[in-house]
Amino acid sequence: MTQYHPLTEQEAIEYAKSIPGLFQADAALSSREIGDGNLNLVFHISDPAAGTSIILKQALPYAKVVGESWPLSLDRSRIESEALQIEGELCPDLVPRVYRYDTILALTVMEDLSDHIIMRKGLIERRVYPRFAGDIGRFLARTLFHTSDLGMNQQAKKLRLQQFINPDLCKITEDLIFDHPYTNADTNNFDEAIQDEAEALWNDQELHLEVARLRQGFLTNAQALLHGDLHTGSIFVTEHSTKVIDPEFAYYGPMGFDIGAVLANLLLNFAGQEGWSPDNASRSEYRRYLLQTVKDVWATFEREFRSLWNEGCVDRISRTPGFQDEYVRQLLRDTFGYAGCKMVRRIVGLAHVADIDTIAEPAAKERAQRLSLAIGKALIKHHRNAASIDELIDIAVKAAE
Repeated sequence: MTQYHPLTEQEAIEYAKSIPGLFQADAALSSREIGDGNLNLVFHISDPAAGTSIILKQALPYAKVVGESWPLSLDRSRIESEALQIEGELCPDLVPRVYRYDTILALTVMEDLSDHIIMRKGLIERRVYPRFAGDIGRFLARTLFHTSDLGMNQQAKKLRLQQFINPDLCKITEDLIFDHPYTNADTNNFDEAIQDEAEALWNDQELHLEVARLRQGFLTNAQALLHGDLHTGSIFVTEHSTKVIDPEFAYYGPMGFDIGAVLANLLLNFAGQEGWSPDNASRSEYRRYLLQTVKDVWATFEREFRSLWNEGCVDRISRTPGFQDEYVRQLLRDTFGYAGCKMVRRIVGLAHVADIDTIAEPAAKERAQRLSLAIGKALIKHHRNAASIDELIDIAVKAAE
């Protein structure tokens, strides 16, 4: 395997056998290609007799969701592996262990998390995860603070920024989140039942102005190393554990983009309860859980972030009284705006979410879509005036009335 090519399942097995210390030399390994995402091959390699397993994730030179007409750089595999290792140093209990990165094959070998469940699936099944808010709030605080000018030497940060230049995947975000949903783009994908909502998006100049402001921040505000795609499909969970995966969109950008992505996906499931809750009482109960989780994620993040700042801010002038409060207020505003953008794109843009798209009953699905758009648009339009996470909760509750 001296040159890049997409692996077959048998080649994946042979590759796994070549890694010292993972499997017995005579192990009868099996492989399944389990990738259900848009960009990569993912092989689950296991030794059933010993009960051991690993994951091999290989980047493809194009977007799998579209095909070879959409080429992508294989360097995103390096970016993902290096981001995982940085996150692992900062939050070792919250990411999978990386065993090897292969530059030639654009391949990362990592810990298997089959004992966990993708959080999106768990939320669709209306499960409750008591540890999640604390875990993800801590993940956000530690990864964002320690990769920013607040938590690391500014010159070292500039070098790391260069390490995580990620133009291909940033281009996807720039187009599919901050541009295409607001015009009649070929990539847009929405049900005919909400054609009126799509056209309203295309013609809402007030909304476009706020999106332009948020897009400018995404393009220029290199605050910290972002995961870049932190939705509930990139988080594995159990009741006792949280693991963040898939940081191939990692780059230096505005912190609120990652925080907003997490909150947006909780709110998309909130809207999706139109189709998943069996009755009004259970719908209200689960929605209260989701909104409390939103509040707890922000509260944990803010508490941990301020603590890290107070204990370890490396920049003298940033320790000036009052600056921390101003900084966190702006993070909240950014979080509102980016959460809104994330919600809108998942309803009318290219890539949707199962929380909404797999609702079987057409009327319930349409209600969920319209609710998602109502919340998303309100967050975007309100973001520069946001002063409390409670305002986000109020927006969601009022939209659902």
